[in-house]
Amino acid sequence: MSSTAVPRRVALQRNATADSSAPSSVSVSPRDSPRQSPSSTSLSSLASEAEQQQKKTPPKLVDTFGNEFEIPNFTIKEIRDAIPPHCYERSAAKGLYYVARDVTLLGSTFYLFYNYVTPETVPSLALRTLLWTVYTVLQGLFGTGLWVLAHECGHQAFSTSKTLNDTVGFICHSLLLVPYFSWKITHGKHHKATGNLSRDMVWVPKTREQYASRLGKAVHEIGELMEETPLQSALNLILQQLFGWPMYLFTNVTGHDNHERHPEGRGKGKRNGWFGGVNHFNPSSPLFESKDAKLIVLSDLGLIGALTLLYFIGQRFGWLNLLVWYGVPYLWVNHWLVAITYLQHTDPSLPHYTNEAWTFTRGAAATIDREFGFVGRNLLHGIIETHVLHHYVSTIPFYHADEATEAIKKVMGKHYKSAAHTGPWGFIKALWTSQRICQWVEPVEGAEGEAKGVLFYRNTNGLGLAPAKLDPPAKSS
Repeated sequence: MSSTAVPRRVALQRNATADSSAPSSVSVSPRDSPRQSPSSTSLSSLASEAEQQQKKTPPKLVDTFGNEFEIPNFTIKEIRDAIPPHCYERSAAKGLYYVARDVTLLGSTFYLFYNYVTPETVPSLALRTLLWTVYTVLQGLFGTGLWVLAHECGHQAFSTSKTLNDTVGFICHSLLLVPYFSWKITHGKHHKATGNLSRDMVWVPKTREQYASRLGKAVHEIGELMEETPLQSALNLILQQLFGWPMYLFTNVTGHDNHERHPEGRGKGKRNGWFGGVNHFNPSSPLFESKDAKLIVLSDLGLIGALTLLYFIGQRFGWLNLLVWYGVPYLWVNHWLVAITYLQHTDPSLPHYTNEAWTFTRGAAATIDREFGFVGRNLLHGIIETHVLHHYVSTIPFYHADEATEAIKKVMGKHYKSAAHTGPWGFIKALWTSQRICQWVEPVEGAEGEAKGVLFYRNTNGLGLAPAKLDPPAKSS
């Protein structure tokens, strides 16, 4: 049975209280077991020992809404063995067909609008504006589909030929102003450390300490902060959707900031942010190794070529036309890219792990599948609906991903996370709810041992469980 992202009875609850006295899903040492006192067998003595033991028992792990969580216990071998062998097969012909299909959709849409939505054929300026707005939305979806196929190339899921994969991926991503090899390298590192707070490369949530530091507050004051206004949440969401992707490429925003541990020493003194030396364009960035330098330069040259082409189009046909033909659709592609990846890794049901508690199997399970209907399954090649499978075996092509997902559900059981039951509208709505609910992560209050390394989302908006209550540090006399 697959688990859902939120409780079935209620989607949002304010300051729900977890039952901290329930048995823990974390193993307890035999030394903590209650023992009968050799000097007394009275009922009062036994009751006292039971009370002491109850106090020692750590609370169960619970997600943001108080749903019990158990750490995954299956293996990657079990996952791989469950997938039918033919799901691993990749077809260059099929991959090239889908590229041709998406390019045809982009080209034919431009041809139709360029020739038939003109002042001569559509005299009304208002109607013409509306139609060209529809154009930008369509091209944004078709462009995102092409982006997904280039992403398949980066994972070598496009065909059995690495040369073909990288050639197709490089061309398609460059035309969409994506540094193909640079992003391929960091995205591969993301897959190797998904859900790891100190090593993941994208959508790393703030810890309680980081969130408090950003606001200039002490860690224990988090629970006393005022609710974030809906207007502020909306502004944050708009900025994320408009500028999240270029900000990630230029400043590594949402990526880890532990560059000091770079094995070659490239990260010394470098930090995320503008002019911090961490980006996807500089061969000496700590996001890469020395051996990657030529590929980073090649990625940059691809972008320079695409930008040069766009410059000549703007010069020849006008900058306003270029904005409508390419600029606004490009923003739509960025929006969908950010929305898809954000919602794949951000949900009240998902845990994150410290480096000590993390394993590949646990991290890959800290993702969630959603549903975006016809658009998701046909135009966006199922990237929204089959992301959990993608994190376990990223070389499986998208046209086998549904079947492979059904196969791994049998192994994952309750650890498989899905919000497919909410449908396409639920996907859009999740952008807002996740923005309001998922502000920072912290351990479950009172967690001990390995459980302290499993962190869940909390917020100041009174949604779900309240933040842990921490006492202020004692004042020195």
